[in-house]
Amino acid sequence: MTAPLSAFFSGFALSAALIMAIGAQNLFVLRQGLRGEHVVPLVLFFGSSDAVLIAAGVGGMGAFLSAVPQLEIALALGGAAFLTWYGVAAFRRVAAPSAITTGAAGTISLGRALTTGAAFTFLNPHVYLDTVLLMGTAGSAQPEGLRPVFVLGAASASFLWFAGLGYGARLLQPVFARPAAWRVLDALVGIVMLSLAASLVLGAVSAMR
Repeated sequence: MTAPLSAFFSGFALSAALIMAIGAQNLFVLRQGLRGEHVVPLVLFFGSSDAVLIAAGVGGMGAFLSAVPQLEIALALGGAAFLTWYGVAAFRRVAAPSAITTGAAGTISLGRALTTGAAFTFLNPHVYLDTVLLMGTAGSAQPEGLRPVFVLGAASASFLWFAGLGYGARLLQPVFARPAAWRVLDALVGIVMLSLAASLVLGAVSAMR
């Protein structure tokens, strides 16, 4: 395998391994994919955001973040507040299943979808730890001329994953024709969001000691 291909697949494999874990972004894309709402803009937004963050990490932003722990604490608390709000909203949908629909009555605007996606991305300190610090460290270990290839490989994995998640969700639409399936999904969303919020608060409290 040539050096450029090795750098590309190194970035691709590391990015894929990090992004496939159940998290806020993935659940949001899955839910929007099931509803058939704004899938293309969201895939482009999440993929582009990851590409920018990975490139920033490889370019040295990780060192800056490590030097400013107060920024990580502020992001953690802001992210926890947002995730708590979203998690509570998911549990409210579980309690009111009549509001659950895949039709137009329950649609959200493109602006709101992108704003929510931005909050999931940039208010989540784990994104900076994984995408900026970890990916940045791995990318910086590559020879300087191959670092852009590493970033390209990592970004490609992100775009492919979100596209597969958003459009693959359509295969599950027959299952989610039943309100009970939406209740299970929203219960999972609520649990994951509140768990992530709790972990962010605990991390912030620990960092302040």
